[in-house]
Amino acid sequence: MTSFLRKRVISSAIPLVFVVLGVFCLARLTGNPVDLYLPLSATPQQRAEFSAAHGFDDSIPVQLWDYLTNAARLDFGTSLRTGESAGSMVLTAFPVTLQLAGMTMLLAILGALLVGSLAAYRPNSLIDRIAGLLSMTAASIPDFWFAIVGVLVFGVGLDWLPTSGTLGGPEIWVLPIATLLIRPFGVLVQVVRGSMVGALSAPYVKVARSKGAGPQRVVFGHALRNSITPVLTVAGDLTVGLVNGAVVVETIFGWPGIGKLMIDSILQRDFAVLQAAVLLTAVTIFALNILVDVCHALIDPRVRQAVPA
Repeated sequence: MTSFLRKRVISSAIPLVFVVLGVFCLARLTGNPVDLYLPLSATPQQRAEFSAAHGFDDSIPVQLWDYLTNAARLDFGTSLRTGESAGSMVLTAFPVTLQLAGMTMLLAILGALLVGSLAAYRPNSLIDRIAGLLSMTAASIPDFWFAIVGVLVFGVGLDWLPTSGTLGGPEIWVLPIATLLIRPFGVLVQVVRGSMVGALSAPYVKVARSKGAGPQRVVFGHALRNSITPVLTVAGDLTVGLVNGAVVVETIFGWPGIGKLMIDSILQRDFAVLQAAVLLTAVTIFALNILVDVCHALIDPRVRQAVPA
C-alpha cells in the first residue's frame, strides 16, 4: 500500500504543478492591475509607486519566484480589492463551497442508491424505463442551463425560492443544490443500476433467495453491498467535479464560495486572491483523488497490483 500511495502522489502532483504555474502566467494576461485600480488621471510616478508596492514592476520570473517562496511559507499576499490577507479570504469562502458540494453529493448518492436499486430489481419494467429516461436526461442537462431555468421559473415566475445569497431559511439551498445535484444523480443512477443488475444475478443472491430472504434483504443486504465499489469510485470522481464545477453555480446564485471568489478575482485582477483560491482548490482536488484511489485500492486489491512499478 505504501508503494501504491507513493506512486499515486507522484503522478497526481505533476498536474498540480502545471496548474499553479499556468494560473500564475495566465492571470497576467488579463491586464495590468494598475489600469484598474488607479484613475485615468494618475501620474506616471503614482503608477510606478503602485507597481513597486505590489511587485508588478518585477519581471515575470522574479514575480513567480516570490510567489512560490512566499506560498511555501503559507503567505499568499494581500488582496488588492480589500487589503485583507488572500489566504484568509480563501479560507473563509472555501468551507461554503465544501458544505454545498458535500450536501449535494450526499443527497445524490442516497437518491441514486434507492432509484438505481429499484430499477435493477425489476429490469425492463416501467420503473426501470422511467429511471433510465430520467437518469439519462439528468446526466445530459448542462448545470448552467438548469440554473437559469430554475431562477426564471421558481425565482422570478412563481416567486417561490430566493435567487441569490445565503440569508434565509432552508429554501436558500434548494436551487443551488438542485442545480449541482442533477448531473451526479443521473450518472450514479446508471452506475448503481448497471452494477446491481449483475449482482442480482450472482449465485450468492440466488442462494439467499432460496433460503427465504425477502426482496429488501436481497437488494440492500446482499446485492448492493457487493456492488458498491464502482459506485464509490464514480461518486469520488463526481465529488471532485462538484468542487471544480461550483464556479458556475456560485456565480449564478451569488453563493459566497470559492467559485464566486475566483470569478470576482479575475474580473478585478486580484492576482493574489486568484492564485490562492486556485492553489487551495487544486490541492483539495489532488487530495480527493488520492483518497478515492486509496479507498478503491483497499476495497479491491487488484487495483494496487495494476499500478505499474
